[in-house]
This record gives sequence, structure tokens and C-alpha cells, in this order.
Amino acid sequence: MSQQLTPIPIKVSVAVRYLEEQSDESAERYVFAYTITISNLGEQTIQLLRRHWVITDSNMKVQEVRGDGVVGEQPILKHGQSFEYTSGTALTTPVGTMSGSYSMQTSEGEPFELPIPQFVLSVPRVLH
Repeated sequence: MSQQLTPIPIKVSVAVRYLEEQSDESAERYVFAYTITISNLGEQTIQLLRRHWVITDSNMKVQEVRGDGVVGEQPILKHGQSFEYTSGTALTTPVGTMSGSYSMQTSEGEPFELPIPQFVLSVPRVLH
């Protein structure tokens, strides 16, 4: 069964932070935290079921992450509600990107995919 793209207006915002205290440049370990806010702007209740991330470093090494929910939760969002969580990832280069999607469903059980546009992970002062 193919899933349609989101029929519901949903806003996704991302804020990225470099975690210098957890990183070790000499070991090629660059750690980033990202905070994602998902806001249901539609009338229908929705639930986030699964996540899929594609994480690419500047050497074009790709990691794919799939799993149920986010940070151990499968949040249900009614009209006007938001869910915010913070997670993290480590790269072997000071710059990389993330993109992906959430597998969602409506309260009627209709599945859909919510794409997450690519965002940049960068150590401060590396990109201008």
C-alpha cells in the first residue's frame, strides 16, 4: 500500500546546536543536537508513528535511521497542538545534512508521509 504525502497542513521547524562539550575534533567526532517542533495546523487529529532520517556527512557517508516514534513517543496532535523534542547525532566531519520523513496517520487510520526538508549540521564558523 503506497502512502500519500500529507493531506493535512503541518508545520515542521528545526533548530540545530553544535555540542562542543561532547565533540572531539581529534577523534573526528562532531556532535549535534536538533530540536524539532511539529505543529498540526489542520482540523484532523494526527499521530506520528515512525521516523526515517538520512544523515550525510561532507565525505558523502550516509547513515539511515529508522524507528518507531521519536524519543520513545508516538505523539498524537489535535488541531492546533504542537509537539517538540530534542535528539542528536554525531558526524565524522564538521559539516553534514539531515533530511527524512515521518510516517503518520489520521485519527481515521489513513496513513501519510510527512517529508522533513534537508537541514544543515555545521560546527560554528565552518560555513559562512
